[in-house]
Amino acid sequence: MKTKIVLFMFGFLAWVLLSWSVDLEHIFIGIIAGAIVSFISAGVFEGSPNIFRNMSRYFWFLYYIPLFMWECLKANIDGAYRVIHPDLPINPGIVKVKTTLRSDTALTFLANSLTLKPGTMAVDIDKEGGILYVHWVDVKTQDIQIATELIVQKFERVLKRIFE
Repeated sequence: MKTKIVLFMFGFLAWVLLSWSVDLEHIFIGIIAGAIVSFISAGVFEGSPNIFRNMSRYFWFLYYIPLFMWECLKANIDGAYRVIHPDLPINPGIVKVKTTLRSDTALTFLANSLTLKPGTMAVDIDKEGGILYVHWVDVKTQDIQIATELIVQKFERVLKRIFE
């Protein structure tokens, strides 16, 4: 129950900050949206109920946001370069990368982070083996270790501190 309350508060706060309106209709819809989101997503956090107690996780998440934005900006510039280049320098393929993340939430965040970056997309996850299959627009190597360092490692270190 505590998890649902905390998620409701975060959801409601996010709603208020995103709608930037404090009239009665927006507050009412925010309460409904926060309740629905907390009811649906509370199961994700119930396996580890102490995830909200460790304050350092929040600071690492605040660090993760600009890290992701920076990596996304670099990927957008790289993607724009590939589109406007006359020879369209791409070498697409699916590579296998290794991850040490084990929780469902951390793996989901990692896969979504890769998919939201232009040029990469998580295709499949083998949770037991710690393997992600990633479509990469410019395959530089098929070696698992090198591909892991190039694609996953910068996010993995931070996500491990947030979710595990």
